[in-house]
Amino acid sequence: FAAKGRPASDPLIAHLYVIAQLEQITHSIPDAAWDLAQAFWPGPLTLVLPKQANIPSNVSAGLATVAVRMPNHRVAYHLLRLADVPIVAPSANLFSRPSPTTAQHVLDDLGGRVPLILDAGPTDIGVESTVLDLTQPTPTILRPGGLPIEQLRSVAPQVQYSPKYAAMAGETMATPSPGMLIKHYSPNAEVLLFVGSTERVRKAMRLAAQERIAAGQSVGLLVADEDEVHFADTGALITTLGSQSALPRIAQALFAGMRSLEHRGVDVIITRTFERHGLGLAIADRLIRATEGRVIEVDDAEDDDGRRTTDEGKR
Repeated sequence: FAAKGRPASDPLIAHLYVIAQLEQITHSIPDAAWDLAQAFWPGPLTLVLPKQANIPSNVSAGLATVAVRMPNHRVAYHLLRLADVPIVAPSANLFSRPSPTTAQHVLDDLGGRVPLILDAGPTDIGVESTVLDLTQPTPTILRPGGLPIEQLRSVAPQVQYSPKYAAMAGETMATPSPGMLIKHYSPNAEVLLFVGSTERVRKAMRLAAQERIAAGQSVGLLVADEDEVHFADTGALITTLGSQSALPRIAQALFAGMRSLEHRGVDVIITRTFERHGLGLAIADRLIRATEGRVIEVDDAEDDDGRRTTDEGKR
């Protein structure tokens, strides 16, 4: 908590290397938990379950639930197996910053704050795990992530998702899962997020880049490969994430792209959402939180530039 600057109201995730360890974490394992674990563990799925009495309160932010998952990585597996007890840990970055996807990102944030960084190579998925709450009457996604809702519903058809954005209100209001605060995954640059039809969004992004550059700001564009040609003459710094049809690639590159533009010294990052299916739902969630919920919706109005800012955190 001290190294990250993480508030006590943000719970942690317990990590296992074998499903049988669930019994050390929770006193009630519903059939759905076994089914989902058998289908998707090891993998990017975190389950929220009733916690055992021996789980420290700072693990769960004082709540009666605990989040638990089994990572799908050989280094994590061997570390957890050597420990032979569940390991509770957050992501290795400063609180509210873009998540690290390489050891260099960890060093950038936590160098001098932690005694050791274990370099196991870049992450495969990029975005964090999907968090599914099994303590509610209907299984509910608290944080979309690396396991798409479509795959979850193949095992648990009743899974539901409605975006929720928690305000940062001190350490007394706990969230049931990490990654639910409205300000999260934020680089040290302003982020402008555009939503709408592709052509209208490109036009609005281009205009925004030109306006900011004219005002003397350094502008970075975080875009799909197909977008790059539309901004080549703007004078903005461009980082591409991959093809807009390859959402797994965009998810894998998202945080690294943010950090790359940040390191290049931009004042503002201009980006857009992509299709909201598969990993696109998690990508949109991370981008919305990077803007603290302020989204610029682009419509088909002809009487102005069609830009309208909405606050997702107040919806």
